[in-house]
Amino acid sequence: MKDCKQQWWKEAKFGMFIHWGLYALLAGEYNGKKTSNIAEWIMHDLSIPVEEYEKLAARFNPTAFSAQRIVKLAKDTGMKYIVITSKHHDGFAMYKSQCSRYNIVDATPFGRDPIKELAEECEKEGIKLCFYYSQAQDWHDPNGFEEGTDNEGKDFRKYLDEKCIPQLRELLTQYGDIGLIWFDTPMGITYEQSKELKELVHSIQPNCIVSGRIGNDLGDYMSTGDNFIPLLPYEGDWEVPATINNTWGYKKTDLRWKSADKLLRNLVKIVSRGGNYLLNIGPDGEGNVPEESVKVLGQIGEFMRLNGESIYGAHPVPFYPYDIDWGYFTCRKGKIYIHVFDDIEDVYILNIANTPKRAYILADHTPLQVVTRTTCEGDSSWRIAWPEKRMKQIDTVICVEMEEDEPIFEPIR
Repeated sequence: MKDCKQQWWKEAKFGMFIHWGLYALLAGEYNGKKTSNIAEWIMHDLSIPVEEYEKLAARFNPTAFSAQRIVKLAKDTGMKYIVITSKHHDGFAMYKSQCSRYNIVDATPFGRDPIKELAEECEKEGIKLCFYYSQAQDWHDPNGFEEGTDNEGKDFRKYLDEKCIPQLRELLTQYGDIGLIWFDTPMGITYEQSKELKELVHSIQPNCIVSGRIGNDLGDYMSTGDNFIPLLPYEGDWEVPATINNTWGYKKTDLRWKSADKLLRNLVKIVSRGGNYLLNIGPDGEGNVPEESVKVLGQIGEFMRLNGESIYGAHPVPFYPYDIDWGYFTCRKGKIYIHVFDDIEDVYILNIANTPKRAYILADHTPLQVVTRTTCEGDSSWRIAWPEKRMKQIDTVICVEMEEDEPIFEPIR
């Protein structure tokens, strides 16, 4: 069972992932050929030569980028931390790197350090800044790993010593307090190398969390597969990295945007099972966040402003023996939150011995009556009726208060 030992992360529950790099300029298409895969893998998938891909830097001038707007978007959505790609598999650093001039400050007409700007805004707004860093794959460095190629003849140690480790040191010393380093695709990295990177992070910033994808089961928490939500509550600290459409980096042809209803269901489902939700945006080549992402995050933000208590610092309930298809449960000491997504007449909770003290709709504190009864089968149950008029929400959250020392969903013996 993983324990990241950082209370801020355990309580945050909701973060923003940002995939942004040179690939945003291509938007999923190179020389008239469209990639069928996720956009940030276009260099690899369309076999773009290093010398050709490098030329993108001369055209990368994302003057529409605004750290202030992005941090405000995260905060207004109810997200507590931001994870941005400081270097993805294409090897291009999205910050001012001293060990490689292949970076956004030195190699582009933009000439600004967006990581520095984000760090300043995050500190101002109370958002934890975190970095994604591709520790094993680097398609630009001749000694970095690449999926689907023969990596046997590469001097991976040279890559670690001359690029990976120096860049991690830069990220951990130049931008203040960093919440976590989000490693990815460990591939052939050895146990000793993963351990070395983890110890490096903790030696510079002891409270900085290391993601599960550092490899060799050495992460401080467990990262699931992309967009994968465990079927049942999962013990320990874990996180689901997820997309709003079907790609991570910007892809102009991917218009399969998930609805606010779908994303909110995912968030509540994940929290109800004990995890965090890291939801991605992919700014375009000019630095704009797609309007579809802004719109759906705005709807989620409206919910979080009224119902955040049922998410932040909330826990899964113990195993509940009935299949509830209309919603989910979260809880904290002395309170249970019933998340109702579907339009049902009344809310029934069966096989529960808890005694409710009071109940109300969380968003506006409209009082509700909880009728307790014993069914003909001998089970104790709750019946909660809706008021005549109630606020229309994607997820109507009912808060039921109980004795603080009473176990949640204490089963009938």
